Amino acid sequence: MGNLAGMGMNFVDTVMAGQLGAVSLGAIAIGGAVWSAVFLFALGVMMAVPPAVSQLDGARQFRAAGAVTRQGCWLALALAAVIWLSIRNCAPLLGVIDVDREVTPVALEYLKALSWGAPGVCLLLALRYFSEGVGRTAPTMWLGFMGVAMNVPANYILMYGKLGFPALGAVGCGWATAMVYWVQFIVLLIWIGWRRGYRPYAMLSKFDWPDWPALAELLKVGLPIGGMIFVEGSLFVGAALLIGSLGQVPIAAHQIAINFSALCFMVPLGLAGAITVRVGNALGRRDPQAARLAGQVGIGLTLVTQSVAAAMMLLLPGWIVSWYTNDSDVIPLAISLLTIAALFQFPDGIQAAAGGALRGYKDTRIPMIYTVIAYWLAGMPLGWWLTFRMEWGAAGMWTGMIAGLSVAALLLATRFLRTSRRRLNEPAGSA
Repeated sequence: MGNLAGMGMNFVDTVMAGQLGAVSLGAIAIGGAVWSAVFLFALGVMMAVPPAVSQLDGARQFRAAGAVTRQGCWLALALAAVIWLSIRNCAPLLGVIDVDREVTPVALEYLKALSWGAPGVCLLLALRYFSEGVGRTAPTMWLGFMGVAMNVPANYILMYGKLGFPALGAVGCGWATAMVYWVQFIVLLIWIGWRRGYRPYAMLSKFDWPDWPALAELLKVGLPIGGMIFVEGSLFVGAALLIGSLGQVPIAAHQIAINFSALCFMVPLGLAGAITVRVGNALGRRDPQAARLAGQVGIGLTLVTQSVAAAMMLLLPGWIVSWYTNDSDVIPLAISLLTIAALFQFPDGIQAAAGGALRGYKDTRIPMIYTVIAYWLAGMPLGWWLTFRMEWGAAGMWTGMIAGLSVAALLLATRFLRTSRRRLNEPAGSA
């Protein structure tokens, strides 16, 4: 629910920008794609925190879990600086890809506004992953709901120039989202300091300077996760940017389909986070059977949730598209893309759940290589060939994404089954 609510902010941005026309919707699509490319890498690196914290929590080393989180905050600040610089210097990228000339300037201004939220969201991730790592996931849900509740009026005020503010259009969405990120971080910081359940971890009881060995250990696990998430995200980013070269209508239709798909994906992503924590906690207790079972059950639950998402896209595509736009040119293409999107719900969910299980084992380097193979040696080349050589248009790129996700699901699920079986056969007490 927390992931779903968090994604709701992007959903709100897309729906509200869609009311301003295809250019604004395209700007959110392109800007959101570029932001995702950088942000997903940072998010992946920060995913080193939950397995580290959950294994220490399972071993009842509570203060050590708090100390790891403090180092995670330093890592978050470093990643925020990378995001800020990258986002504010991405104009050459859009020029090389030849994004629609009307869309480009709006997308760049949207990104500059959004960049100011980078420190807030990275620090939010550090605290959120600490809380989730010790099994306290309710704050993620409530913060997500709070973000959506704040984002709607903030978007309205800044997009349409209410309460004395200038009318910023799609750029206002960027400023509103940046503000919400900071508020969410501050609220979670206060919550962790106040609630009694966090006191054994003493996370806010002292100030620590960067501990380079501890940071190196986080990076050892986190960098491959960041690479894995980045490679997966870059498939979707690359798809959006290539479709952007086809014109305003294809990119607007793509944004609708990918936004709703991403909204649905928040459910298996949330399950993947839970799987990471449960697997890590079981390994900290030296119970490899429970770790394997947590992964298996998580993958099974993901298949159930994805069945619901696929059914919605197949049975109600027109209704879904009507949330976003009334543009008669965009609607039919968006409906056709949503129908295709229904097919990749299953491989997308399986690869997310299996990846979450492997993170619980701190098995991240080989999965990163698998994602490179799946997305950039299988998915993207096929999508490009179908889109531009076979002239399938946006549907070709979506077919390529399905192929990439299917290869990733097969490789990661197989890796999890082998890794968990091997841990079962290790001598009791081995690392």
